[in-house]
Amino acid sequence: MTMNLAQPTSDLPTSARPTLAKPYIAGHFAPVTDEITGHGLTVRGTLPPELNGRYFRNGHNPKPGITPSHWFRGEGMIHGIRLKDGRAEWYRNRWVRTPFLEGVQFTGTELDVSAAATNIIFHGGRYLALQEANLPYEVSAELETIGVHDFGGKLTGAMTAHPKEDPVTGELHFFGYGPFPPHLTYYVADASGAVVRSQVVEGAGPSLMHDFAITREHVVFIDSPVVFDHAEHSGIPYRWHDDVPLRLGVLPRAGGPVRWFEVPDQAALLHVSNAYTDARGRIVLEAPGFDRSAWESSWKWWVGAPGFGSSPATGSTFQRWVVDPATGKVTSEPLNGLVTEFPSINDAHTGSEYRYSYAIGFPGAGLSGYHTVKFDNRTGRELLLAHGEGRMPGEAVFAPAEGAASEDDGYLLTLVSDLTTDSSELLVLDTGDLSTVAVVELPRRVPAGIHGHWIPDTGQSA
Repeated sequence: MTMNLAQPTSDLPTSARPTLAKPYIAGHFAPVTDEITGHGLTVRGTLPPELNGRYFRNGHNPKPGITPSHWFRGEGMIHGIRLKDGRAEWYRNRWVRTPFLEGVQFTGTELDVSAAATNIIFHGGRYLALQEANLPYEVSAELETIGVHDFGGKLTGAMTAHPKEDPVTGELHFFGYGPFPPHLTYYVADASGAVVRSQVVEGAGPSLMHDFAITREHVVFIDSPVVFDHAEHSGIPYRWHDDVPLRLGVLPRAGGPVRWFEVPDQAALLHVSNAYTDARGRIVLEAPGFDRSAWESSWKWWVGAPGFGSSPATGSTFQRWVVDPATGKVTSEPLNGLVTEFPSINDAHTGSEYRYSYAIGFPGAGLSGYHTVKFDNRTGRELLLAHGEGRMPGEAVFAPAEGAASEDDGYLLTLVSDLTTDSSELLVLDTGDLSTVAVVELPRRVPAGIHGHWIPDTGQSA
């Protein structure tokens, strides 16, 4: 069902109001209860005319009356905004209609039972809603669910929610992982969406392998100390283990076996900024990292355990790991002391040396509220945009300017939840200085979510 008007927060059922104990269904994360469509959205400022496409963002939005045991177990809902010729044509939100939405519980064997709530990508002519323990779900350009997608039967296991599209070849690199052997399988789909490579990666453990990276020459897997554990009853059965090191697996893209490198300092990684091979042949990986205290504090928020903090990320800081194949050693260094997560880059630099990354700055380490953060990875300079009291930005997605002449010549798109006005906006920021170029007013408050993409009209149906 679709409606033309949003339902105000005050009319939400008790299960969705911000007074609930579980943080991931309260405040900025309080779910909406219906699907709406709004046309001819109000724009403040001037939308860049080259922004012709769709901004789609996925996230967990439990149905009314449902309180999932973990943030990551809420039903998936995609929010979309259509931009064209300097106008904001529409906003719409739709649940991804999977068996999980209808109450079928995921047991680990039915791969079509998915929340489909973590990410949404466009590749090979298909929009795919992703959740890492399951098969993808295809949706239409208007966010109607088409159905499960298994790459013509070539994908027989789960698919990561963080595939990497090579900007040079157009290939999609992805993997599936799980608690039982084979723990890790690597795939490549060509630009048309056909799977052309499938390889079991030997030596991986049963770890929570949420993200990975590619360089021009390698694939980099992350085997972390957060491993499968029956004792964890939150619904996501993984837990930190002090006796398990962080390891980085380096697999040649040209073919050959994986090589695992142990990292001296324990850390867990959820999301990767980027990786590349430097002039000395070393593999450089950059990402927010969690030590045990940061991971367990953040996990308390994700499950709503007693003592959870005020935001979903606590203590995760931007770091660099350098793998030297010649010596077999890995070194690490902090790049920034801010609490950040949900990193992003200009995707045209995926797998190559790059300079800038963007992230959400969370309260802590000197920040009193939520910020959009720009890092200069070369100089260490940081640029912060404070969003103000009661406002929380989402992941900042890069869109290039027409005729872009430099890496950061473009725009950042981010959805902002505003509890003070019970509303949301799509901000279009100048990537150079984080100034506001345009604001699209949305017909409802959009719950804080997970991941999304700017999908330009080029190469797809308009």
